[in-house]
Amino acid sequence: MHELVGALRSYAWGSRTALARLCGRPVPSAHPEAELWFGAHPADPAHVKAAEGTLSLLELVAADPEGELGAVAGEFGGKLPFLLKILAAEEPLSLQAHPSAAQAKAGYERENRARVPLDSPMRNYRDDNHKPELVVALDRFEALAGFREPRRTVELFRALEVPQLVSYADMLAAQPDSAGLRTLFTTWITLPQPVLATLLPAVLDGCVRYLSGKGKRPFAAEARTALELAEVYPGDAGVLAALLLNRVTLEPGQGLYLSAGNLHAYLHGLGVEIMANSDNVLRGGLTPKHVDVPELLRVLDFEPIDLPAVLPEPAGDGSVRYRTPAPEFALRRFDLTEGSGQVPLMSAGPGIVLCTGGTVRLLRDETELILGRGSAAWISASDNDIRAQTVDGPAQVFCACVGPGA
Repeated sequence: MHELVGALRSYAWGSRTALARLCGRPVPSAHPEAELWFGAHPADPAHVKAAEGTLSLLELVAADPEGELGAVAGEFGGKLPFLLKILAAEEPLSLQAHPSAAQAKAGYERENRARVPLDSPMRNYRDDNHKPELVVALDRFEALAGFREPRRTVELFRALEVPQLVSYADMLAAQPDSAGLRTLFTTWITLPQPVLATLLPAVLDGCVRYLSGKGKRPFAAEARTALELAEVYPGDAGVLAALLLNRVTLEPGQGLYLSAGNLHAYLHGLGVEIMANSDNVLRGGLTPKHVDVPELLRVLDFEPIDLPAVLPEPAGDGSVRYRTPAPEFALRRFDLTEGSGQVPLMSAGPGIVLCTGGTVRLLRDETELILGRGSAAWISASDNDIRAQTVDGPAQVFCACVGPGA
């Protein structure tokens, strides 16, 4: 059981206040802070503090996979199979999707054969793994995720009363299924610039009129989101594509699970995110970065879905769990109250304990470790009977480990 120092990632869409405030640092930060990585991903591994010094978690696991990971080492090629993050979005992330395991392996090998450098901006696959992911809101969290039921999208188009949208509404109404969504999405994402330069402003004007109208406005969130996206990404076809997706709001404690091929974009908020240990992203707009349309279309799942929040379920040990089908990870949350005594967190590792509220004391045998907000601990396979108790008031911790199917 050792303190784990996260790797801080700075992207333009990050927040100058959220992560700094969570971790007790001065606000505002010097640069936008987007993600704090707690894992062993080669791009930016966290570091373990030990008596003999500081070592990256990637090096620690690679040096002794069985000692650090135990029985799951063979299952996942001697690598920690998940990556835990705190994500802080002040502005929208790009529209994106992640490949399946088979697609990632094939794409990675294909780009290696083509000798595309791993750090090339034209590279789609930086590893050979898939990336199912779960985000749990720490405050109100806004997102776009999954294609909306087509008939509902047709209603949205009609409600905006934009003449330039009529033909597209008719197209989708004539084929209200995944094939119709594929056709419309492909048409929009490949629009010639002169056509886009006419259609997009007309749609945005329709959103303004719709929001200014009287009476019930069932698509107010969708119209407002389109306008907000256009402010950040003017002239981007992804603003149109966003009109095809479910608009999701998570309240604190609620989660959202995204499987392979699910087009999504996080819009705003602070959350804990856990995913398979991959950095493979296929972008679909709302970004100045490379968008590989043919590869994106190979990966995307156009089946319409209604994405309910992943609600926490009581786990019977004082925690709540977030159930997903991913074998690489499992996530539980403990809300500890003052005076609750020592609460069992993990019977054994490998795992990561992350404190997101208050201060906790982790205990193992005669060893203890104090974690404040934004701090984490690495629990190896040789660590067992990990317990926690609060220090000066209530606290919240998340426990990440390998999924129950492994």
